[in-house]
Parts: sequence; C-alpha cells; structure tokens
Amino acid sequence: MDKILVGLFSIVGMVFTYWFFLMKKEEVVSVQDSMDSSGSPQVDIFVDGGYSPDTISIPLGKTTKINFFRKDQSTCLEEVVISDFKIRKYLPLNQKVSVDIIPKNKGSFNFSCGMGMFHGKLIVK
Repeated sequence: MDKILVGLFSIVGMVFTYWFFLMKKEEVVSVQDSMDSSGSPQVDIFVDGGYSPDTISIPLGKTTKINFFRKDQSTCLEEVVISDFKIRKYLPLNQKVSVDIIPKNKGSFNFSCGMGMFHGKLIVK
C-alpha cells in the first residue's frame, strides 16, 4: 500500500512541477488601460514579495509613467533597476516613486531588484 501511495504522490508532484514551471502563463498588464491626468500612459506596480504586476506592455515612443509602491520591508526590494534604460531608483517604504520611460525600440526589457533576486518585464509594442 505504501508503494502505491508513494508512486501516486510522485506522479502528482511531477504533474504539478510541469504545470508550475512550463504551463503557467504570464499575465500581461497593458498601460493603455490607464492614463494619468495629462493623458500619458501609466501603471502602478506594488512591491511586496516581488512585483505585482510583473509583466507590463507599454507603447513604443510614448512617455510612460511607472509608479512603484514598496510595501515589503526587505532590503532586497528597496531598489529597482531597469538597466536597458539606465534607471536605478531607491524605493522608500510606503511611498510612491515614479519613473518615466520613453522606449525607442520594440522588444522585451527586464527590471529587477537591486540584488537581482526579483524580476519583472516591460514589453514594448
């Protein structure tokens, strides 16, 4: 009986691992859905154990405002780095920090915490 249970749990574990790492779809948030008072695209990212949302679609050639709100006390998340745009910003706890980005090329651009442990992605269309 114990061999059957171990075999069954092994199969369930393999299916879950496959789903979690290979089948999980990333949720892309488009900034076209949200505009600031001047009509420029903007998006709010909450920093709490990672970035939420962590994948954002932004328009090519338009100034996009990204607002970071840090709720996590971890020192790893106290800085955001968007290396392709030469941006490195300190994120004080419980305060909004805005970053303006004007993408000149289409593609996918990564951002991360200062230590490179938490990641997000900007998709320019």
